[in-house]
Amino acid sequence: MFKAIVIDKDASAYQARLADLSDEQLPDGDVTVRVSYSTLNYKDGLAVSGQGPVVRQFPMVPGIDFVGTVEASTDSRYRHGDKVLLNGWGVGEAHWGGLAQKARVKGDWLIPLPLGMTERQAMAIGTAGYTSMLCLMALERHGVRPDHGKVLVTGANGGVGSFAIALLARNGYSVIAATGRPEEAEYLKQLGAETIIHRAELSEPGRPLGKERWAAAIDSVGSHTLANVCAGTQAEGAVAACGLAQGMDLPATVAPFILRGVSLLGVNSVTQPYLRRVEAWNRLCAELDLEKLIDITREITLEQSLQSAQDLLQGKVRGRLVVDVNR
Repeated sequence: MFKAIVIDKDASAYQARLADLSDEQLPDGDVTVRVSYSTLNYKDGLAVSGQGPVVRQFPMVPGIDFVGTVEASTDSRYRHGDKVLLNGWGVGEAHWGGLAQKARVKGDWLIPLPLGMTERQAMAIGTAGYTSMLCLMALERHGVRPDHGKVLVTGANGGVGSFAIALLARNGYSVIAATGRPEEAEYLKQLGAETIIHRAELSEPGRPLGKERWAAAIDSVGSHTLANVCAGTQAEGAVAACGLAQGMDLPATVAPFILRGVSLLGVNSVTQPYLRRVEAWNRLCAELDLEKLIDITREITLEQSLQSAQDLLQGKVRGRLVVDVNR
C-alpha cells in the first residue's frame, strides 16, 4: 500500500482527499518509481481545487512532476535504483501523477536526475524552473542577447517568475520584474531584478502599440498582460509566453508583430523532446545557485498539499512548494 492524493468526481461533488492505494491500482507503464518528492504548480492547484478543467479522467492522482528512484522497469534505459525525474506528459491530468508515494509511467517521459543535483533540489526547481529555462532557451534561439536591452518578467513572485529572474540575471540580462506585491521588492532584487513595476501597469486594457520599454519578456500571465507586454516590446524583440494566470484570452492586435517585428514564442513544457529536456535540466544544474533554493522553497506534506493548493490559487504562496510525499 502507498499514500496518494486522489481526486474523484460524481454527479454531486468534486473531491480531493488523502487515500491509501495498492500497487495493483497503478496505471499501465514501463517504469515504476518510488517517489521521493513532488511539488505544487499552478496547474496542480487547479486540479486539486476543481477550479479549472485540468483533470480529464477520474479517479486521478494529481501532480505534474516528480522525482524518485526506479523500483521496477521493462524499459532498457532504466534500471532498479536509477534516480529519475518527470515533468509534464499529461501526468496529473490524464495519467496518475506525482502527489503519491509511487508512480508508474512510460519510460519515454523520464530523464535521469542530473549529476550534482539532489532529489529535493530537483523538485524545488520543478516544472516552474524547468519552464523558465525553456523560455530562456527560446529567447536565446531567437537571438536575444543581454546587450539588446532589458527583459521583463511578469508574475514575478510566482514559481516561473522567480526562476526566470534568477536565470536571466545569471546570464547577464537586466531584468524588470512585474508584480502585484510591491512589498516583495527586496526579495525580487535579491533574485536579480534591477527594476520593479506594479502589475497594474500591464493588467488592464491598453493601447495596441505602446512605448518600447523592453527588448524581450517572459510572460506567465496571459490575457491583457500579455497583450500589453507585446505592445511594449522593442522592434525585433521577442516574448516567450508560457502561462495563463490572468486568462487564456489574448485581447491584442497585430500591431506589435507587423509594425515592430515582435515575435511571440509559445513555450510548451509538457511534451518537449528528450534531448531538450536533458539540456534544460543540465543547464539548471549548472546555472542556478542550488543553495539559494532554500530561500524560495517551503516543504510540505502530502496532506498539507490539499490546503496549500487553495493558497496557491489565492496568491498566498511565494516561490516554491516542495511536497515530501513520505512525510
